Parts: sequence; structure tokens; C-alpha cells
Amino acid sequence: MTTFKPRPKQQEVLDYTGGLMGVAAVPGSGKTRTLSYLAARLVATAPMDEDQEVLVVTLVNSAAGNFARQVSQFLKDEYELLPNFGYRVRTLHGLANDIVREKPAQAGLSDGFTIIDDREAADILDDAVRSWVSNHPDSADWYLNEDKLEDEWVRTTRWPDDGVKAIAASFIKQAKNLELTPEGIAAYLDAYNEWLPLAEMCYEIYKDYEHGLRYRGGVDFQDLIRLALKVLRDDATFLARLQHRWPYILEDEAQDSNALQEQTLRMLVGDNGNWVRVGDPNQAIYESFTTANPEFLRNFMREPGVQARELPNSGRSTRSIIYLANGLIKWSLQHPNLAIRERKPLDRPLIEPTPSGDPQGNPPDDPTQIHLRYERFSPDQERDAVVRSIGQWLPQHKDWTCAVLVPMNTSGAKVVGALREAGIDYVENLHTTTSTRAVIGTLTYVLNYLRTPKEAKALANCYRVWRRDDRDDPEVADAIAQIAAAIRKIDHVEDFLWPRLVDWLDDFAGDNPTLHAHLSEFRQIVRRWQQAVALPIDQLILTIAADLFTLENEIATAYSAALHLRRYGETHTHAQLPDFALELEAIARNQRKFAGVSDEETAFDPDAHKGKVTVTTMHKAKGLEWDRVYLMSVNNYDFPSAESFDSFRGEKWFVRDNLNLEAEALAQLDALINGEEYIEGLATQESRIEYATERLRLLYVGITRARRELVITWNNGRKGDQQEAVALSALRAIWEEVVSS
Repeated sequence: MTTFKPRPKQQEVLDYTGGLMGVAAVPGSGKTRTLSYLAARLVATAPMDEDQEVLVVTLVNSAAGNFARQVSQFLKDEYELLPNFGYRVRTLHGLANDIVREKPAQAGLSDGFTIIDDREAADILDDAVRSWVSNHPDSADWYLNEDKLEDEWVRTTRWPDDGVKAIAASFIKQAKNLELTPEGIAAYLDAYNEWLPLAEMCYEIYKDYEHGLRYRGGVDFQDLIRLALKVLRDDATFLARLQHRWPYILEDEAQDSNALQEQTLRMLVGDNGNWVRVGDPNQAIYESFTTANPEFLRNFMREPGVQARELPNSGRSTRSIIYLANGLIKWSLQHPNLAIRERKPLDRPLIEPTPSGDPQGNPPDDPTQIHLRYERFSPDQERDAVVRSIGQWLPQHKDWTCAVLVPMNTSGAKVVGALREAGIDYVENLHTTTSTRAVIGTLTYVLNYLRTPKEAKALANCYRVWRRDDRDDPEVADAIAQIAAAIRKIDHVEDFLWPRLVDWLDDFAGDNPTLHAHLSEFRQIVRRWQQAVALPIDQLILTIAADLFTLENEIATAYSAALHLRRYGETHTHAQLPDFALELEAIARNQRKFAGVSDEETAFDPDAHKGKVTVTTMHKAKGLEWDRVYLMSVNNYDFPSAESFDSFRGEKWFVRDNLNLEAEALAQLDALINGEEYIEGLATQESRIEYATERLRLLYVGITRARRELVITWNNGRKGDQQEAVALSALRAIWEEVVSS
């Protein structure tokens, strides 16, 4: 039996009967439960026709699945109604896909259009980038550091892979968010009086990228929202039908909406519709990866006619942890950097403990369990200190949950290695692409090589997917890219895999025994795959999977793929390896129904891993909570304050003047559209401020994952030149006042 006793502030939200409402919810305030209960109440009591539904919109599939389960349970327990009737739960992209699928012709698409997933879209972009760089061999001269102009590896590998591709990807994403086609950008370029090299470059790559999408009869995820909005604008009858179908729209995680998403929902709501938007601008941590902006929610809540509500009470954390999180908010409002302070990276409401008698009261407070370590660790020393602390703490807390939160996946992988070496039980939740499509895409790369075993490019792709777990580390990623580029240039693949007179590996590795051993291992794996080609297709897939995947859900997905292809072979008795590869590729492109491809990804549950240590990134920790939390690497590289001594991820070491070329390209696009002067460097300075504000929010998210105990450490970086983050110094000063009082 599901029981929900709302707090007074939750009840204010549940008293909603119609119109526009914006809700600012603090971490641990029960916003998902509140919104689910509101959805169930509207389904049960709001005046709706039989063909009408309450629409719940959220950000990711796992959240959509959680909402669907909670609404269903509330309808059953509170109202004795059948589940799955009277409401629909969709992600924003899923909703856009529904709209475009109903009216593909209105969107300019064929009935059989496909959605190109991120992996294939990256391949299309990679081809467009390499084609452009090949046709513009001197393009690197525009922006490389003077001492790198003659560095052939930088020019041929780092410039296209880590420079041009990232710049073009950001440009294309923003162009689509602004509903700009390549043709539209071309018109702006023709009318602009100055030369904008980044905009020119990105326009040509964008044009080739779109050609690649059209050739495949597909659209990417960025297109879905844009095309859905186009359909709604162009078909008033269809829009009216959808507005009737969904008289109430409830939106979760609204702080992560972008302009197109907000416009789409505004059209569905209409002039007199009912729209509830819930989110926490203080937890907007995806601006660097998307076109989202928390200001959309803040501005919405200030609009005339919008009922502004707050969910300030949180029963997640102890009062000490709440005090620390609130201290970070207050400090940010007086940030020593005026440019950051003016942006209000963190803002009220402050977190309030739960009222007396609350069924989910705050854990008992213990100020001695707040540890803001002052030591200047090296990365290795920091890791050892954290593992040693866990080793001492865990045996006495087998019924508690614990997590190590790191800024990057690769840092987490090193923590996992140290935990394994220390014999400490852990759970890894690090991968950024562990979805079904990512697994299928990885298998597709290998099968595509096995059907064309003499193609060096396909072999290089195999090497990349073999190193898939290491690509988030910039230092390791450089080495991966360099080795993959070398493999692509092999004239005869057999000189590497099955050498007779000449062994390519001996020439390439030279007197580097580590590199030789590394590539020898890769060679043995590829040989094993080639020899396994004679096996039945399901056994071949499982052989490949054993060399590529370690997580349980990845292995399970590979097993599902093996079964699918075995059944395919049973019904297509003449199928050969090329046919199986094409079938797998069709699954990766969403052109085939496949039991392993779920619309609802399983959410990670910390309470299912008591007595173990979860290792994950701070980004992936959002929405989760643990009894004890370690935050690592809180230095001025991972959490800068945009001071002169800080360094920034977006600024490549081979680019002159520390320019952030992604930001500069977007500034050139903005200058084009508005007919304004472009001044080089201003966008880089602005991007530093934006990045620093987002990282402050990320630190806030990390702190508010802790229920009872919190440990924060920092390190001096790979080169030993990093400092403690200014925010951490401020937190220590705030906490020392508490301890001394």
C-alpha cells in the first residue's frame, strides 16, 4: 500500500487545479513523488474527456520509467483505478518523436525515416570533418600555437580529432537549436562583411553532415525537437488535437530545458492551458554538454500569471550537511569574482530541514562526520587516502551506503583499481554510454570489420571500441587517437595481424616494450575474433562481447543481441556474416524491434548495494543519495573560479592564446545572425565564467548527495600545479566557524 503524507509546502503544489505553475525544488524535497501524486490526482479527479490524458514530461528514460511506476501505484492504491489509463509519461525527445512520427510529411521526412543515434551521428560528423581538413590542409595555421605549427601529429591528428570535430559538433548543435539550416547560414555568411574562419569551417562541415543524414534517410536527436516544433507551427489542426489530448502538462527537471524544448511545450499548452514546471536551477549541471539553461525556468517563474511555489524541505541529509550546502549558496551570492556573482550560479531557496513529525525526518546530526580535508595531495596520494579511509570505515557500516564521486570517468576507473587491489567491495557506475544502443553500436563496429577484414579503417575502429573505457581521460585519449590513426594508415592489414616477412608492429613500436605488448594483446584479440567467424553467429557475438564488456547490463545486452541474431539466422537460412552485420546495424539505428532496446532504462539504486562502495561521477550521481559520500579532486582545475591562475577543460593545449574555439565558433555564429562585430577572445572569457558557474552547481550537487557523512579532498593535478578550489577554501572557513562556536 503506497501512502503519501505531504508536507505543507508539498500540499501547496498538490492544491493546484489549473493554469501555470513553477516550482523550485531543493535536493531531497520529494519533487518526483509530489509530481507523481499530482498527476495521479488529476487523472482521478480533473474534468477530462475519455480521449484526454495528463502528460508527464521528463528528461531521461530512467526518470520516465520511475514516474510511470509511481503514478500507476498511486492510482491503484489511492483511487483504486486501473494503471496506464488517463496519463502518458514521455521524455522530451520521446514526445518529439511521437509528434514527428504522426506527421512525417509535415516535417519534410518520409514515412520510414530513422533516428540516427549518437554513435552513428559521430561517425557521420567524423567523415565530414576529415573531408574538410583534407581539403583545407593549412587550416590548422589559423589557430595552432606557434611551437606546434610544424608538429605533424598535432596537425593531422589532434587538430581534426580534438579540435575541429568538437568545434563543429557544438556549432551544429547550436545551429539546430536556433533552427538554422546550412542554407540559412550560407545566406548570413554572404551578407556579412568580415571573414569568420570558424563559422565558414563549421558551415561547410554542417552541410556535409546534413548530407550524410539525408543519405541515410535519417535525423539526429537534435532534429527531433526542431522538427516537432515545425509540425506544430505548420499544422494548426494537428496542434489543436494535441492540445485537446493533453489538457494538463507536468514537466520535471525543467532547469535542463533549452529554448526549443520550452517553445514546444508552450505550443502544446496553448494560451489557456495547464502547465506545471518543476525543477532546481541550482542543480543545472548540463550546460557544458547541451543547449540547456536554468534561466528559462527562473524567467518562467517570474512571468505574470505564473503561480510560484517552493519545495524547500528536505529529509535527505543531516542538518550539518544542509548547513554546508546552504553555506555554499550564500557564499556564491557574494562570490569574489564579480562576473560569477552577477550570474547567481546558486540561488535561493535555501534547503530547510523537515517539519517536526515528518515521516521522512532528517538523519540524526553528527557534525564530527563532516571532513573537509586540507592536505595538498597528489592524485595518487588522494586516491590512497580515500581508499584507506573506506577500508577503515566500511567494516563497521555494512548496512550503510557509500559512494566515491569523481569529476571524470577515468578518475573513477583508477579508484576502482585501487579498491580492487585493496580487496574492498565496489560497484562501478561510471560509463557514460552503457545504454543498449551503445552496446549494439560497439558490436556493429566489430562485425563490420570482420566482414571487411582487409580494411585498415575498420580495424582502427575496432581498436577504438576495445579502448572504449579509457577515452574520457584526455591524456589517454590522445594516445588512443594516435594509435588508431596509425592503424588507419596500414597499407596491408595482414602485416600487422598475420605477419610473415614484415611485422608492422615491430616498426611501429620500435624499442617501446609497453606499446609492443599493448598492441600484441590487441592483435591476439582480433585474431581470436577472426577465428571465431566460423562459429554460429550467437557464439561469435558472445566471443566478441567477452573481450569488450565488463558491466552486467552490457553483457546482458550482448547476450540478447546474440539470441536475436540466432533467431534471425533461423528465419533467414542463407544469411551470411554481411547480413548479420547489417541486421545489427539496423538495430543500432532503431530500425528493428529488439527486446534488449528498452525505452525505460533501469535507474541505479544505491540502497541495493549496502556494504559496498559505489564509484561514479558527480554528474551521474544527480538524483541519487548515499549515507557517506567522498568528493574527490575539488581543485581549481575541476572547480575553477575563472581566475587568472585557473585552467579550463575547453581550452586545448595546442591552440594559441588559450582560446576556447568551441565558444569562439558560437560567438561567430551569433555575430552572423545579429550582424554584430566579432571580437576574438571575448567568448573565451565568457565561457570561463559560464563553466565556473556550472562547476559550482556541480559541487553543490555533490554535497547534497550525502545523507549522514561527507568527506571532501583535493589534489594538485597531474603536473602538480593545481590549487585547492576557492569554493572549498570558503566551505572550510564556514565550517570552522561552526566547529569553533
